[in-house]
Amino acid sequence: MTIRNYRDLAVWTKAMGVAKAVYALAELMPKKEEYRLTAQMIRAAISVPANIAEGRTRATRKDFAHFISIARGSTAELETLLMLAVDVAFLSARDVDPVLSDIEEVGRMLNALHAKLKATPNP
Repeated sequence: MTIRNYRDLAVWTKAMGVAKAVYALAELMPKKEEYRLTAQMIRAAISVPANIAEGRTRATRKDFAHFISIARGSTAELETLLMLAVDVAFLSARDVDPVLSDIEEVGRMLNALHAKLKATPNP
């Protein structure tokens, strides 16, 4: 399959799925957290596919790798926020664990893509 744009990237598709799942989890959060932890979770979740998309449209592999690095950081942030939500009993582990598993997969995919971008020179 030829990669024409960011929508053709499996990692972008998977990251979009995670973002949608985080929106569903946000509905389970207490109302008092709407502008605190919930908002931060949503921002981190959105950041992952957004940075993949933005990086893919940049002119160089170095730029793309930089945005993939930012997306990797957002996956770690999101994972931390979701674990905190479980630890303070805002969300159940049963609800969060499948999303954490998907985040780990996105992280592995981003790591592989980042390594490939760093190893391959611009054409």
